Amino acid sequence: MMNRREALARMMAITGTMVIGAELFVTGCRHPDAVKRTEPFTPAELALLDEVGETIIPATSTPGAKAAGVGPFMAMIARDCYDDATYASFRGGCAKIEAASQKKYGKSFSAASASDRTALLNELDREQRQYMKERTREQPTHYFKLMKDLTLLGFFSSEVGAKTAMRYVESPGSYDGNVAYKKGDRAWYNPSRRIS
Repeated sequence: MMNRREALARMMAITGTMVIGAELFVTGCRHPDAVKRTEPFTPAELALLDEVGETIIPATSTPGAKAAGVGPFMAMIARDCYDDATYASFRGGCAKIEAASQKKYGKSFSAASASDRTALLNELDREQRQYMKERTREQPTHYFKLMKDLTLLGFFSSEVGAKTAMRYVESPGSYDGNVAYKKGDRAWYNPSRRIS
């Protein structure tokens, strides 16, 4: 039987970079409409993003999203890569999650129990799925979809995620100065080396 972490790892392997959209890679991260944003995320917002990430990928026998530093990662991507509407959606989402937790449980998201946090994020996930089905191209992506996608990207592209949740093979590999060679074997190709 596959556990949640294995399912997420397989999903990331299958979907690859589709999770965050090709636009991020095509534009070289900085969105052409994005202005240089200098206002930092507050410590409370970063802590909330860490808790959201940890609720999505909790620590089990291996570290969770918080150990991979997904909170600061999400903030960096939102600040440096999103257009103004998407950035506003993401940043406003922090306040919306806190407000929803206060309304439902009478406490902040971070102070809520793990089961309450999971229940709240499951509600937000259903909400974002419906929103994404009905939204027009002019509307920004739902903040929880952004947070969920960035949690997966941040965790599985981190050293913690790559080495604990997935099989890690160092690339390009270790140096071997004693590779067997027989007369007549082809030479190794090295595109960075020029022959004069």
